[in-house]
Order: sequence, then structure tokens, then C-alpha cells
Amino acid sequence: MRIGVPKEIKPQENRIGLTPESVKTLVSEGHEVLVENNGGFEAGFENDQYTKAGAKIVNKASDIFNDSEIIVKVKEPQKVEVDMIRENQIVYTYLHLAAAKELTEGLIKSKSINIAYETVTDDNGRLPLLAPMSAVAGRMSVQAGAHCLEKNQKGRGVLLGGAPGGEPANVLILGGGVVGENAAIIATGMKAKVHVVDKSEARLKQLVEMFGDKIIPEQSNKIDLNKLVAEADLVVGGVLIPGAEAPKLVTKDMLKLMKRGSVIVDVAIDQGGCVETSKPTTHGNPTYIVDDVVHYCVANMPGGVPRTSTFALNKATLPYLVKLANKGYQKALGEDKNFLAGLNVHKGHVTYKAVADVFGQQYVDPGEAIKN
Repeated sequence: MRIGVPKEIKPQENRIGLTPESVKTLVSEGHEVLVENNGGFEAGFENDQYTKAGAKIVNKASDIFNDSEIIVKVKEPQKVEVDMIRENQIVYTYLHLAAAKELTEGLIKSKSINIAYETVTDDNGRLPLLAPMSAVAGRMSVQAGAHCLEKNQKGRGVLLGGAPGGEPANVLILGGGVVGENAAIIATGMKAKVHVVDKSEARLKQLVEMFGDKIIPEQSNKIDLNKLVAEADLVVGGVLIPGAEAPKLVTKDMLKLMKRGSVIVDVAIDQGGCVETSKPTTHGNPTYIVDDVVHYCVANMPGGVPRTSTFALNKATLPYLVKLANKGYQKALGEDKNFLAGLNVHKGHVTYKAVADVFGQQYVDPGEAIKN
């Protein structure tokens, strides 16, 4: 198959869909790979590394979209890219459609085949292609939050880990999944006081086994969230409902309870955010203030560390891409129900129920869809 890798065009998105080593693997399997000129530059990959791996460098994104059977990206297609997607073309990337009505409608209209990294599952119900970027975002969330707490960033002027004679900051992590676990790794490492909220008692027990008394576990149905939010210096939103819009756990009214200069980092912003006052921001302009609370809502946080992120992402996504290219999408998805869970839009039909439900679209079972 011919596989195309366009340069990412979302603002401050510096990752790329394939590393040179991943290209080498695909070429060794008999596939042709097209990479847009300087597509990997910001992640530290030069054109000649791709050519040595067997790729062809292409000057224009339009040529990549015109000539490729599979498009491999990192972030959801932007409008100009959606307009270039062809009927029956396979798009393999993060989509986050539940928070993107216009994109969903554009992909339906294109009659393309769209596989979302974030809804591919494994036998334990985990999300193996989302996990690496969730880990990166979770770790970055505390770094970003600590920076935003500095006074010159309009924060409270609090050092996350405190100092002799000064108390550490209170960090409230909403969600004990991959984001929450990795946020806790950094927050506890910085010696903050860390509360982790999750609805699952079993998951909280796992986290206590990992962190011991470095965290304070909080089961969501047994707590006063208003009180925890009011006491927090930093709130990290890491709540996820796979493929669906994130629930709004922190309301606008709750912001009025928060300390002046406290910080919210809403990692769930890709899925609409778990804070009512959240709206997507960029690395170039990452924060805004509502009711004296600093909001950091960068929708592509791992794009700020593109080299680390691209390596981590490819380790997870490449084996699935090899199957897709070697077998064709119908066989690759048809023989693997977990990979099939990644199919969100197929030839004009929505094949992921949470996306169909949120936009009132007709849902088509993905197993039935790929038979056509």
C-alpha cells in the first residue's frame, strides 16, 4: 500500500505520524511511504533520515492526500485537510469526534474510512493507542500547572513542593486513569499534597499500592467535591469516557469557591473538557482567566514535547498500521474486535455509538459496515 504522512498543521503541533524507523519497517514489508517535506523537522527528524529509511519526500500536502491509500497523522484533520480526503481513503489518527461536530460531518461527507487511535481497545478494555499520549499529557499537566502557579503567570505565587517554612501546594487530580496516574507521579515527586478522585474503589486501591501515603485517595461518590476544589491550588482534569464527551465535573459556580490565582489544567479538553469554563487553547497562548482562576487548556499538550511524544506514539500505533497495510482494512479490523473499536466513521456512516448519540446521527455497527 501507499502510505502518506502529511506535516501536521494544527497550531503548535510539532509531532509527526511516523518516525524514520517506522518508515523503515513499513518499507521492509513492501509498502511505499510518502512524507511531506520537513514534516518531521520540529520533532528532530530530517528529510534525509526519511529518505534513507526508504520514504519519498513530497513537497505538497495535496499530493500526499491525492496519491495515498492510507493517511497517517497525529491530530484530527483540520478543515483544509478534510477537504482533501478522498472517498474510500483510510485515515489513521486521533479524531476526538465527540467534541467536533463539524469534523464529524466533514468525514461523513468525504465517505472515507476513519480509524481513531483513542477508541482502539485491548482485551482488558484499556486504550493502548491513547495511553502513551495520556501519560505524556498527565506528566506535562503538573509541569504546566506548577509554572502557571508562579506570580508572573498570574498564579498564586505558590511553589508546588513548598519549602522549609512554607507548605506544599494542594493538588487535586480528577480521574485516576493514565492521565491521573502520571500526573500523580510528577506531583508526588515534587512533594505536593496530592488528592486523587476516581469513581472506582478498585482503581484507587491500585494507586495507593503504587504511591502509598504520598496520595490521598478520594472516591467520587463519598466526597464533597466543592470542598476539595475550594482547597486546591492546582486542579488537573483527567476524566475520560472513551470516545464520548467528557462530563463537566467542575462547574462555573464552583470556580467562585476557588482561591485567587489557583490553576486548572484541563487535560480532558480534547473531549470537550471536564470543567464548565474550559475552552481549547494553544501552546502559543495557553492560558486565560475566569473568576481569578488560571485555566490551561492546551488541546495538544504532547505536541510541546514532539520528539518524546512521536517515539512513544509510534511504539503503540505502528503494529496496528502494519496489520492495516498488510491485510487491508476489512481483514485487519474484521479479525480483531479491539482494532475494530477504532472505526469511527466508515463511508458516510458513524460507526462509534458515543459519537452517533451526541450528534443525533444514525449508528451503524462497525462489524456490519466493513462488510460493504
